[in-house]
Amino acid sequence: MSDNERPPSAPLSRRKLLAAGALGAAGVIAGGLAIGHQGQARPPARPATEPLPSPSGGDAAPATAPLRAGGALRRITLTAAPATVDLAGRRAATWTYGNGATGPEIRVRRGDTLAVTVTNRLPDPTTVHWHGLAIRNASDGVPGLTQPAIAPGARYTTSFVVPDAGTYWYHSHHGVQLDRGLYGPLVVEDPDDPGADLDRVIVLDDWLDGLGATPDAVLGGLGGAPGMAGMHGAAHAGQGAVPSGLLPPAPMISSALGGLAGHIAYPLHLLNGRPPADRHTFRAGPGDRVRLRLINAGSDTAYRFAVGGHELTVTHADGWRVEPVTVPTLIIGMGERYDVTVTVRSGAWPVYAAAEGKPGGAAAVLRTTDAAVRSAPPAGTRPGELAREPLAYDRLRPAAHTTLAGRDPDREFRMFLTGSMGKAGVAGAWQLAGDTAMRVHKGERVRITVVNYSEVFHPMHLHGHTFAVAGPGTRRDTVTVLPGQALGIDFDATNPGAWMYHCHNTYHTAMGMMATLTYR
Repeated sequence: MSDNERPPSAPLSRRKLLAAGALGAAGVIAGGLAIGHQGQARPPARPATEPLPSPSGGDAAPATAPLRAGGALRRITLTAAPATVDLAGRRAATWTYGNGATGPEIRVRRGDTLAVTVTNRLPDPTTVHWHGLAIRNASDGVPGLTQPAIAPGARYTTSFVVPDAGTYWYHSHHGVQLDRGLYGPLVVEDPDDPGADLDRVIVLDDWLDGLGATPDAVLGGLGGAPGMAGMHGAAHAGQGAVPSGLLPPAPMISSALGGLAGHIAYPLHLLNGRPPADRHTFRAGPGDRVRLRLINAGSDTAYRFAVGGHELTVTHADGWRVEPVTVPTLIIGMGERYDVTVTVRSGAWPVYAAAEGKPGGAAAVLRTTDAAVRSAPPAGTRPGELAREPLAYDRLRPAAHTTLAGRDPDREFRMFLTGSMGKAGVAGAWQLAGDTAMRVHKGERVRITVVNYSEVFHPMHLHGHTFAVAGPGTRRDTVTVLPGQALGIDFDATNPGAWMYHCHNTYHTAMGMMATLTYR
């Protein structure tokens, strides 16, 4: 039986998936699609990739010499290490790239070469993935697929050209380390973009590490076990039950997400590393046009975002320009990004990201320079805009220069998302079935359709490429597939290597919801 004849009731096991070198592509369109086949079977072959760096201690050799670029050479150093962060008086022992709950903001220009040195001072191996950037394969940061994991005490260096302007982020891609503090924003500026009066980043995150729980203990309670995470494994996965109070006593429901909203009722939600009790204040002049770059770095939570008293004009999705559309609120799935602009009214206004279908949320304040210094909406204020209709995918249209040229697909794949909240605590509860080991030729137009047979939404992320969402054609690298929905994407196979495709729920990935895309 071929992969694309495999029924959704017979998902690939995680062991078989890893044995196949599996990890890979994405999908999006509601409704029926004519689905083709991969073509004749050929034996799997590791694509010709660049030499891998040494995972041993000391200085590892660069993946390769930097690619040529017309921009500047920017050198960045990241140190992954244990740290204790202050979350409004609650001290949490965690792992970070600095002293705060988020890593440092990195800003570069399109065409720059980014030279990165990562030092691992953690007790476990780690990597860094550059989410959304279509960079060369050897720098993508997936352990066991594009590089060996960086061993404790080791230092790893790599370099790559930053190809596209937009809002991106970086994070650990090892085990469930993303649900600690190992992430940060990456902004690639466009020299030709006129910009706004102010440009600010908002990183949203659900937080539990060091507050009576660890991500590894949560993974164990959800069905993880030592060693099952394979190339993405956490050394301590499966040790201990899920701490009391993290899993809700009743299902969390969101009509906007088509059903269940997630597994974990997080004790805190952060905006730029700060909980609502210690809100950040953004300051602007009355009438200023402010660009907000929204990043959902959460592991199990979608966020409904709004600014009280203001409309949001959406200008970019996952870094790619769209035809502007104005909405009162929008929902951001894990791994997704939106750029919105706000023309600021005089006063102090609540900035709020409600945990969709869950209790709590993340908060900040937007205050103009003419407002009283002590003026601020009360803590916990939820803007009325959150109750209005959120942005729907079908309202987004790509800007002319981001449109993928019309072309019939040369190769088509089909996958099934399976799993149930009723299987919590069972190994392998969340899986991909179907064409989980996709192989393409360079230059082909590829179509992937994902059918969600589970009862939970899944934000599906494709490494190394951007795709056009079937229908409106919006360019993305991460897109949310709702329960009972079939979604399709098209992309051009122009970036050779072995690439991961997976759900950006951190725990779903660790339990096997992943595939691979490789070039013949």
